[in-house]
Amino acid sequence: MASLENKVIAITGAASGIGRVTAIECAKRGASLALSDRDEASLSGLLGELKAQGVTAITTVVDVTNSDQVDGWIKEAVAHFGRLDGAANIAGVVGQPGGKVFANITETTNEHWSTILDINLTGLFYCLRAQLRVMQSGGSIINVASMAGVIGRPGIAAYSSSKHGVIGLTKSAAKEVGERGIRVNALAPGPVDTPMLQQIKTDAGTGDRPVTETYKNVPLRKMGTPENMAKTIAFALSDDASFTTGATFTVDGGITC
Repeated sequence: MASLENKVIAITGAASGIGRVTAIECAKRGASLALSDRDEASLSGLLGELKAQGVTAITTVVDVTNSDQVDGWIKEAVAHFGRLDGAANIAGVVGQPGGKVFANITETTNEHWSTILDINLTGLFYCLRAQLRVMQSGGSIINVASMAGVIGRPGIAAYSSSKHGVIGLTKSAAKEVGERGIRVNALAPGPVDTPMLQQIKTDAGTGDRPVTETYKNVPLRKMGTPENMAKTIAFALSDDASFTTGATFTVDGGITC
């Protein structure tokens, strides 16, 4: 198991889904954690659980679309721990508030487009920028994209565009900061059993959607789990991945192969 002993790791979207499990996985591997989410109650519950296990962690309520809040969170983490060794940028949404996921391009409203791009891409950019400003040689960042960032996904063009943007941003960052000894990679999950997947299924209803139909044809014949994603994230953050940067880990059961 790749060790994160003595590393300080910042995680966005830590209150639920992949982010929550990633926090727990990194803690198991010895990391100290600076956790953020906009869900204060769930974040507080996670902190209590971690501290009961002797994990060193702090939490901050952050809206990633607010650059001042993001900058303040990272400054708080460095002030508390003295440094930042790694980060997992996981916060993201698949649809608008209220559960709307699917819309063809001609039906996509300005609000739908802006909401998703603001959180998934601009918000991630704010986090990446703040982290790179304080990170030293040996640091590692992983940005969570999606299989929708690797292939086109009809009916969710805004989400797919945001995740393609995450991969482009990741590759650009890797080339910018490689000479500083900092690695930047991306994760492209396939279907994972999380609240986000349930939102997709609910909005799809009983109708045929190319996105949900794809999930029926996973070569490994099973759904992914948050634990599958967390273990890959932990590996990317560890020194075991010290010669890997600008890569996209497609953890999707073989859908995009």
